[in-house]
Amino acid sequence: MSLMVYEIFRSVQGESSFAGFPCAFVRLAGCNLNCRYCDSRPARSGGQEMSVSEVLTQVAAYGIELVEITGGEPLIQEETPTLAAALRDSGHRVLVETNGSLDISRLGEDIIRIMDLKCPSSGETDRIMWENIWKLRPLDEVKFVISDRHDYEWAKGIIMERFAHTKTKILLSTVFGELPPRRLVEWMLEDRLKARFQLQIHKYIWPPGTPGV
Repeated sequence: MSLMVYEIFRSVQGESSFAGFPCAFVRLAGCNLNCRYCDSRPARSGGQEMSVSEVLTQVAAYGIELVEITGGEPLIQEETPTLAAALRDSGHRVLVETNGSLDISRLGEDIIRIMDLKCPSSGETDRIMWENIWKLRPLDEVKFVISDRHDYEWAKGIIMERFAHTKTKILLSTVFGELPPRRLVEWMLEDRLKARFQLQIHKYIWPPGTPGV
């Protein structure tokens, strides 16, 4: 059983409620979307074929509990749930970051799903699998990447309509270099929006586009 892996590396978690913690990343190759502001475009193709055991061995060498499977879009590979379960069974806390266009229920117990809901400026809003919202659990997280006021108003409407009575963590961040973070924070404070603001902190530690971080 094998997967197409673009890269495996260690860094700090740059986003989510786990931001700042040391994390091992397994970036899988391939994606079914083409977001306008994609920051992992090289991973859309290529990659190296690796078995699940080979991935586990490389991750184990880092000695880090937290692991994120990302992409590309990890759920386009049928073996991703198996990899996630194997990492969990090896003692890791496992995050899977997904673009929200594919069925998240394929991921098993205790796997934390971080699901992106694609805002209008991404160009991929029509690919959202809305049924996934009802499959979210309190340990899962949903993120909105905001480029402008239109994105924000769209996200605010979704949060108020779909997440008003949920314990799922809601995260808002900006498209790096397009919307000043202060502007988004001001909008959230004005609206008393029940969501968490986040920065992509790895882009402040290393120059944007730096590979392997």
